[in-house]
Amino acid sequence: MADEPEKKAHFGFSEVAETEKAGLVQGVFQSVASKYDVMNDAMSLGIHRLWKDAMMDWLAPRPDQRLLDVAGGTGDISFRFLKRAGRGHATVLDLTEPMLVAGRQRAEAAEMAESLDWVVGDAMSLPFPASSFDVYTISFGIRNVTRPEVALREAHRVLKPGGRLMVLEFSRIPQPGLQKLYDLYSFNAIPAMGQAIAGDRDSYRYLVESIRRFPDQETFLEMVREAGFENASYRNLSLGIACLHSGWKI
Repeated sequence: MADEPEKKAHFGFSEVAETEKAGLVQGVFQSVASKYDVMNDAMSLGIHRLWKDAMMDWLAPRPDQRLLDVAGGTGDISFRFLKRAGRGHATVLDLTEPMLVAGRQRAEAAEMAESLDWVVGDAMSLPFPASSFDVYTISFGIRNVTRPEVALREAHRVLKPGGRLMVLEFSRIPQPGLQKLYDLYSFNAIPAMGQAIAGDRDSYRYLVESIRRFPDQETFLEMVREAGFENASYRNLSLGIACLHSGWKI
């Protein structure tokens, strides 16, 4: 019997073996972990903070909710969630331990220590029982997952009935002319910033390429529905440079 061909995955504009992608993504984020928050401000001119605030506005955290923030990195979303909720609990899960280490060094982490857990883990195989969380978030992370559809099914599994999924991710500007201008900025300015600030041009070129490989708003909305989520919808941010997708486990 002939061997089955090895499954492929996108790593930026390259194709790699599916089994290799997670390790390559880890390498990217290990490289940029110490400068990750600074680079987010530089790349987006600080606008990522408004996008995350918009995410919290739509999510409307409530007291005593339990959040799982996947690809949570340095804790940005979890800190915002806990501040809005007043009281509750957040678990920050990330594949790359240096990102979590950088998060634990932030001042907010010390202030909220009793309400936070930091867990190294894979979005496609979450180390939690079914129906464990009220809210699942993933911000600028799902495009780096080898099989996003598997991550969405895992999100559905670990959410309680009535639980909420929210995904914040870069997306597509519907107007082709504006998208072209944004591409010119992304492919030229962002790798240059990566070199200047983090000493790493290649990792930031990968991040730009990974955005272009990610499905558009309607395609991803269908993926959310196929994972079992109801009342799924999305909202464009900054003309579609970023997008929020929401769904409910009914």
